[in-house]
Amino acid sequence: MSFRALQKIVRSSLKSFHYLPIRNIQHNVKIKEQCSNPASRGLVLGVYADESDRLDIGVLTPTAAKYNEAYTSGRLLELLRLAGPMPKRGEVRILYNLEPTYSAVAVCGLGSECLGYDDVEKMDVSKEAIRIAAARGCQELQNLEASRIYVEDFGHAESAAEGAHMGLWVNQELRSVDQRKFVPQLQLYYEPELPCDSNGWRIGLAKAEAQNLARQLQETPSNLMTPTTFAQNVVQILCNSGVNVEVKVRGWAENQGMTSFLTVAKGSCEPPIFLELSYYGAKSNERPIVLIGQGNTFDSGGLCLKPLEALTDMRADMTGAACVVATCRAIAALKLPVNIRALIPLCENMIGCNAMKPGDVITVKNGKSIEIVKTSNEGPLTLVDALLYAEHFGPKYIVDVSTISKSVLESFGKVCSAVFTNSEDLWQRMQNASIHTGDRVWRLPLWDYYTQQICSADHVDVQNIGLGEGANSCKSAALLREFLPCGPWLHIDALNVMKTKGTDFPYIRRGMAGRPTRTLIEFIAQSVVQRPDCGKGSSTKEVQPYR
Repeated sequence: MSFRALQKIVRSSLKSFHYLPIRNIQHNVKIKEQCSNPASRGLVLGVYADESDRLDIGVLTPTAAKYNEAYTSGRLLELLRLAGPMPKRGEVRILYNLEPTYSAVAVCGLGSECLGYDDVEKMDVSKEAIRIAAARGCQELQNLEASRIYVEDFGHAESAAEGAHMGLWVNQELRSVDQRKFVPQLQLYYEPELPCDSNGWRIGLAKAEAQNLARQLQETPSNLMTPTTFAQNVVQILCNSGVNVEVKVRGWAENQGMTSFLTVAKGSCEPPIFLELSYYGAKSNERPIVLIGQGNTFDSGGLCLKPLEALTDMRADMTGAACVVATCRAIAALKLPVNIRALIPLCENMIGCNAMKPGDVITVKNGKSIEIVKTSNEGPLTLVDALLYAEHFGPKYIVDVSTISKSVLESFGKVCSAVFTNSEDLWQRMQNASIHTGDRVWRLPLWDYYTQQICSADHVDVQNIGLGEGANSCKSAALLREFLPCGPWLHIDALNVMKTKGTDFPYIRRGMAGRPTRTLIEFIAQSVVQRPDCGKGSSTKEVQPYR
């Protein structure tokens, strides 16, 4: 072959290569599409459509419409309509190679544009649709191993960030590295000509990261998450967050007269730990909010042994502790102007030669005696001393989170946490918080009827089960109220929402759920930032998120 012929072949080959266009995406960062991985960058956009009308041609969100017109010359909407009926809530259509910057675009259904607050469901349905859409779109692109996913705000950046970040999280820390599911980087996509709530995105990420942290703590096996290792993890997690951590040992608890807590712990060879977290975001003389998290790192039931089906999930009996730790970190990250004191009693409830026995009677610091009728109902016993200790701080109010009774699972399934409170104001704020987060709560009664059932014995002041059938969650709340020092108090029983099969919320995969962490963060934020009451309007525009 002559030199000239070879030169022509090389020249024609070089002409076939061309540089792909470059576009400023976020923070004016210039990114080139990598030809080696055509799905390396994905985009998540939304479309509105009437779910009851299969012929509805759909309306793109403003960001999606801008992308469709400016970068695809209308091809996105054209292909979307050719793909069949518009996607419903939770459904996704993947479109490929619309333009060079994104080789995969996930278009997610948001339902009707008219969605808003639903007074029957006690939920802001439009925000929940955004969480679901963001999560499902990101999960589909994650399956394509997109290295970076850009998500539009769908009209509410906070909800989009929550759904996307929680939807991508996978419990795989203990898997071999080569067997782990790929987790892409996540960023907010916006068009410079349209409004962009980057602060809402930041708040949503902080809440989602907190719930993912709670999930990770819950998922850790009990042999790797003893009271001591839990405390060590908390110190490491919060060391640079602005939250102070004090680790108290058995001797300190004995000096404080924490008889009930130590009685639960004495059946295990693992030493009990009492964690005290403090965050100061307001003036030092302002009274703190006290958070209490039940921290049973494993609950065998003691001598009243639980069945195998229940034992398999008892590594997560420290759900309350996990939620409180995660909440404290999020509050510090958001720099909320509030003082927090968190109390976390950590122990195991195990069978052992020194374990508490049915019929044992203990006397706690306020002088009241408690009979242990059933050793597997140790949740209230773990919290009693923390409630009494909370009086030292003169709290504005006390919130405790626990996993006490399976009766809430039988009553509600996995749809909402049970709440007990002696304050109407706290209840209204907690309900408002749950409306915005989509992580619902329901109030149960603190009637004297239940107090009489646990205080009816002649020989002791209180029994940890009491008379009557059922209503164990109500009776446990009545028991805790007997040791409440004073002031407003709210008790959350989250046993039923501790775990999910992956079908309850599309943005939470199968496993531990980390609930109700986001609701607790929102609830505390409302105590320092005023916002309109929820439920009085039919549109999300009437119920704005805190900023």
